[in-house]
Amino acid sequence: MNGMVYARPSPALCVFAATLAAASLAGATGSDTKPAWLRVELAGETKTDATRIVEGIVRAEAADGGLLLEQADGRLDLFQPATIASRTPIPPPAAAETARDLGGRILGELPTGFDLLITKHYVICFDTSRAYAQWAAALFERLHDGFTNFWTRAGLDLHPPERPLIVVIFSDRRRYEEYAARDLGAATDRVVGYYNMLSNRVTTFDLTGVDALHDHAAARGRPNLDLLKRPEAAGLVATLIHEGTHQMAFNCGLHQRLAPVPLWVCEGVATYFEAPDLASGRGWRAIGLVNRPRRDQFLSLTDRGWLEPLLRDDEAFRRADAATDAYARGWAVTAYLIKTKKPAFVAYLQGLAKKNPCAADSAQQRIEEFTAAFGQPDAALEQAVAAFVARLR
Repeated sequence: MNGMVYARPSPALCVFAATLAAASLAGATGSDTKPAWLRVELAGETKTDATRIVEGIVRAEAADGGLLLEQADGRLDLFQPATIASRTPIPPPAAAETARDLGGRILGELPTGFDLLITKHYVICFDTSRAYAQWAAALFERLHDGFTNFWTRAGLDLHPPERPLIVVIFSDRRRYEEYAARDLGAATDRVVGYYNMLSNRVTTFDLTGVDALHDHAAARGRPNLDLLKRPEAAGLVATLIHEGTHQMAFNCGLHQRLAPVPLWVCEGVATYFEAPDLASGRGWRAIGLVNRPRRDQFLSLTDRGWLEPLLRDDEAFRRADAATDAYARGWAVTAYLIKTKKPAFVAYLQGLAKKNPCAADSAQQRIEEFTAAFGQPDAALEQAVAAFVARLR
């Protein structure tokens, strides 16, 4: 399984996020006010602990002084009022951190053996061969351009990412799981790649189980066709595109990080983009190809009355016993809306993009917003989605 994670916040952090949601917000992404930069001194947990200094943009501020701060590398941190010893306004950095400096700092956080690959839009941190990293980077760059062109032509006003996008690729599953456990917890063994909304990074590993490009120099810059012939290739390409789509969506203005964007939308868009095209020789070529694993899973489901629960909350996506079905249904609904009601879907996305970080939507509000855009989520709409998917070949 792959998907998007918020990391595993502590119960206290969850309570604080709820406090931010309920409080008046200042400096949020959707505000007309230019975000303020702060230097925040954080108190140690005990009297003997050293203080810590964090600098960043204020993305949201609660009435009691709690902060949602975005650091220069894109990381989001929630700080409870009791942890803030002092706060000082500072000017924005005179110059943005270079991609190489950013990558060098990230290497210091990773296990030994990692190297850097800098491309036009990405910082790839890898402990695979450089040839494998180059193949993956080329895939991400095609996604970047394809994602931007697709939504711009659909009428959305996207913006370029504010900084290079960070991808971490491990050479094997064991090292990946050791690292990812801090984000994924008990789900680590079920998730083969993820986008972390707080760190703003994609993390995954070589799903083929071997560094298939180790002995191939990939001269002339071409993807290695041997990799795409492996049985794991479809899953590898789908994972990279899926997680990269999440990252693009949250860095180009399609979604706001920590805003109440329904998971059927987030995962529906990612699964709409993820379908590989191994026959192309590059692994992925076009957006909106029939996603056969999701289609087959959707067509195998026979229960009725599934649409409203999918829209009402995100519970099914978070349950191991229901996630596969939820992803298939999210793909089906999204594909149906893009193919048959694209202007309405684009307008719906524009409304979601205006939601502020840490806001909260009720189940009723989510149903009402969907209904206003597309009509009642009733049996007739379920049947229309099912008929649409059944015609796909």
